Amino acid sequence: MTEQGVRWTAEQVLALAPDDASRKAGSRLGGAGPWSQIGGSASGSLWGYCKGSGSTPYRTVVDLAGPAYKCSCPSRKFPCKHALGLLLLWSAEGIGEPGEAPEWAAQWLAERAAKAARPAAGAGRPVDEEGARRRAERRAARIGAGVTELEQRLADLLRGGLAGQEQAGYAAWEETAARMVDAQAPGLAGRVRELGTIPSCGPGWPARMLEEAALLHLLDRAWLGVAGLPDPLAATVRGRVGLPASGEGEAVRDRWLVLAQYDSVSPDGRLTTRRIWLRGLAGGRPALVLDFGPPGRPPGLALPVGLVLEAEARFRPGSAGLRADLGERFSAAEPCREIPAGVSTGAALEAYGAALREDPWLESWPVVLGPVIPVPGELGWQLADAQGTSALPVTLAGGRSRSGLWQLAALSGGGPVTVFGECGHRGFTPLTAWQPDSPEPVALV
Repeated sequence: MTEQGVRWTAEQVLALAPDDASRKAGSRLGGAGPWSQIGGSASGSLWGYCKGSGSTPYRTVVDLAGPAYKCSCPSRKFPCKHALGLLLLWSAEGIGEPGEAPEWAAQWLAERAAKAARPAAGAGRPVDEEGARRRAERRAARIGAGVTELEQRLADLLRGGLAGQEQAGYAAWEETAARMVDAQAPGLAGRVRELGTIPSCGPGWPARMLEEAALLHLLDRAWLGVAGLPDPLAATVRGRVGLPASGEGEAVRDRWLVLAQYDSVSPDGRLTTRRIWLRGLAGGRPALVLDFGPPGRPPGLALPVGLVLEAEARFRPGSAGLRADLGERFSAAEPCREIPAGVSTGAALEAYGAALREDPWLESWPVVLGPVIPVPGELGWQLADAQGTSALPVTLAGGRSRSGLWQLAALSGGGPVTVFGECGHRGFTPLTAWQPDSPEPVALV
């Protein structure tokens, strides 16, 4: 059904589900019973009518190249259970030969194609370079004033000591963060908010607060001297402060393997951030694609772990060359037929250290470890090299459940496995694993 003729597995389809309820409901709709007039195209689209509670069937269409979905049902989940059911039916080869799409599906697919081919808004318009320069100077001045104020706040913190921060509460830090927002430095505001939450994070918080305060001070000093920094580091500093990336990023065309995908919710619950880790199969370059969802809705972009898609990735300046946006896709996604190559724990630390030279505020670096053996112990879990004596401590970032560690141990059975995750200063966070001689990935988050 795709251009390569390869269908997704049921596990890859269900990885798109926004929650467990959608996963179960989609599974119930994954048979031919509730569907009628189903079909698909050789270019990678599916459509069908699904029986619902009313007299009118729901009309569902899927663009596999996105993947993207549209359904006439009232669900606010994305993808809805009908889109999941249609994908499951297709994955089980329940859709026959390619055919012509009905008018409602063809219109939506044509609108998507036209939107992708449309020039970016504002393209071709004259640019007021002098006005843009003045606006940039005014914003830089506001940020500079905010940085100076923040430096005074950090100096007061150290002068008064950390002991009273548990009783001081969060309000003062929220006020400081609000002033950074007023200074048009949202990146600084976010770091200030994180700093203010540390005293309530349990044992060991003074050391963590001192570490974060030092990194915030380093960012302040880097901004005040940004004009004298090398261009890549200056771009990183501007991005960390909160300025949008300027200039065109490098465009890389490759076959990108989806290594991991997981969501995190902001402390106020207003924003869901989806992190998608990719690796170029030809060039080996890692890429981080971010997508965001408003309150009550998951992000729109969903790429099942283990799929490979040929596409152009445009990397943003700074951020150690990690952050990228997916551009034109040249084929529909297909499952990967091989296990990604892994490195030793020592090589993983070296890669993270090299990345820190480009971005001192980088919390982690994407690494495929292998072969390694998960080892539980009194002081916590470790991932030990199968052919050596070194190991990395395992950390669970973002309050993730320990169930993924036991799942990893069960997958290993005491033997070596390949593990993808994020290697940082606190340890290694496992996200995906592969058993020897099996290219089927197992998501651990």
